[in-house]
Amino acid sequence: MFLNPFSRRGGDSHLLAVSMTGVKLGDRVAFLGAPDPGRVAAIAAKVGLSGRAVAVVPDTAGVTRVDRAAADAGVLVETAMAALTALQFEGGEFDLAVIDGTGAIFEGLGDHDRAILVRETARILRPGGRVVVFGGGVPEGLRGLLSKPPATPLISSGAINTLLGENGFGVVRTLAEREGLVFIEGLKPRTPPGDVVAP
Repeated sequence: MFLNPFSRRGGDSHLLAVSMTGVKLGDRVAFLGAPDPGRVAAIAAKVGLSGRAVAVVPDTAGVTRVDRAAADAGVLVETAMAALTALQFEGGEFDLAVIDGTGAIFEGLGDHDRAILVRETARILRPGGRVVVFGGGVPEGLRGLLSKPPATPLISSGAINTLLGENGFGVVRTLAEREGLVFIEGLKPRTPPGDVVAP
């Protein structure tokens, strides 16, 4: 039987994304957009029964894909059909938000709506909560010769880092660029801007 040394085993294909999100048992996670439902299921598997995973998708086809991937993986993922610029959640409801930009989510929005999406993301996160955004970068080595990265220039250019910093996230950094993906993290401040913390 021929084994391709450059391919990943099925269960390992999302290890990098899971690792970069830093998701842990008991986390409440919101997935904003789900172009890769298998990736959603892999990350959701880490929250366990004590956590919560919710995927916000734009249409019924997205709901079906996420539901199928979650069932195949044996994990619980709630699905909500809504516009990403009008999230139907309470403020501070989540510990972590994951925005998968490999489906060109940001490129499909105008500047105004991109800012609204980021502000809505900050709103639904608890103080000290995190957002992890990822999208296509420049694949390296043989992978770069064999495949083209997803069209996510706003992520690979650093424009999303600026957008996060201007719309509710106090610390923004690029975590890594690996396997053709760029990972960006934003931290929501524990206190609102301008608040004075008592000594």
